[in-house]
Amino acid sequence: MRAGPAVDSDHGVLTDPQAGLLESAVEAMGGVLREWSVTYIDHRPRRDTTVAYRARVEWLDGESTETFGARLQSDPADSIGFASTASDEAGRDAGVLRLSDGDTEVQVWRFPADPLLPSLSAMYDRESVAELLRSVGVDPAGAQLRILGYRPCRRAVIEVATPLTRLFVKVLRPGRAAGMHRRLSLTRAAGLPTPRSLGWSDGGLVVLEPLPGLELREALWRFGPRACTPEALAEILERLPAEFANLPRRASWSKSAMHYASVIASVAPPLGERAESLATRVTAGLEGDDGAEPVHGDFYEAQLLTADGKITGLLDIDNAGPGNRVDDVACLLAHMSVLVVMAPSSSDGVRAALADWTAWFDHEVDPRQLRVRAAGVALSLATGPHRTQEPGWREAIANRVGLAEQWFAAASARSQLNFERALIRGSGPSHLD
Repeated sequence: MRAGPAVDSDHGVLTDPQAGLLESAVEAMGGVLREWSVTYIDHRPRRDTTVAYRARVEWLDGESTETFGARLQSDPADSIGFASTASDEAGRDAGVLRLSDGDTEVQVWRFPADPLLPSLSAMYDRESVAELLRSVGVDPAGAQLRILGYRPCRRAVIEVATPLTRLFVKVLRPGRAAGMHRRLSLTRAAGLPTPRSLGWSDGGLVVLEPLPGLELREALWRFGPRACTPEALAEILERLPAEFANLPRRASWSKSAMHYASVIASVAPPLGERAESLATRVTAGLEGDDGAEPVHGDFYEAQLLTADGKITGLLDIDNAGPGNRVDDVACLLAHMSVLVVMAPSSSDGVRAALADWTAWFDHEVDPRQLRVRAAGVALSLATGPHRTQEPGWREAIANRVGLAEQWFAAASARSQLNFERALIRGSGPSHLD
């Protein structure tokens, strides 16, 4: 058996091979674990941790490579062994087990049997998929499914292709699909280029039509500032439906800076003091109230599609609600700066657009608040390399913490110019000073 990665955190029980968690679960499901690796970790200190695995398993009918998931909701002890608490074959067949050492309980499942996304399993049942497609007026003959994204216990996106059409199905937790359908209806009524929702279910499914265009991230790599204009981006934000201001409020990324600092401190302790110090300064630097404008809530280049310099698609409005416009702008610019840090030698187009768009938005929102909040967003993005288990994730976290520090430093007139010139000329994050 190949060991999972060593992790500097309190969730080693999910990733340490000595705990025997995944091995015990696979054995209880009737298989033999041959090889495994961790592909995703969502760690929320003192709350819960969710992990996804890629595993090679020998079953009675042959060997397969597939996805498993596990979720821990209490502080795990060190070096514990697990035994299955499943009491009947029905529980095993459903693909979800509860395992316990007497003090700590973990849920383990075999994809697609995610315990918090019950409708995901229905998407892998031929009859259920056929019924779903017929309900939205699509002939299910020849339907092929491809999973585009899966965040355990949170959401999944599945492409459904037939000989005549192509659709996307978003899988959410039960009870959340109606809200997404309403948000999409409001944006389309406002003339925004969001996907058309063909229908939804109480179980958490939303069926969406595709949109034309190239993801703005790719367009920035190829075309730089010519990908679209900052005016077009501002217009998208300006046209967000006024009704969004009456939806439940979600904390902005910068408001959650202390949370992300605690995650960094947990998974990369040497960076903990820096991250927590920065989060304290970001929190203290936020000015004004929480805002009552309609905001997207997660506005960045992967959520936008473009064609011929125009925006053709606005995606993922799950976080839309009341807030401050400057937070949407800060989210966009911080994400772009992370792209520069990820590939400093090949991001000339992104870098040029970042410089142009920052200068333009300085006349639309408070420049200081823009940079303070971009620092908070960059700090939240520092946890990403660990979450997706990128090679060299510790160094990547350090680079992003450094970037967040420089965004905050740029909030002062004295250092702002140096920071932005460093990004423009392509310096790495350790040289942004």
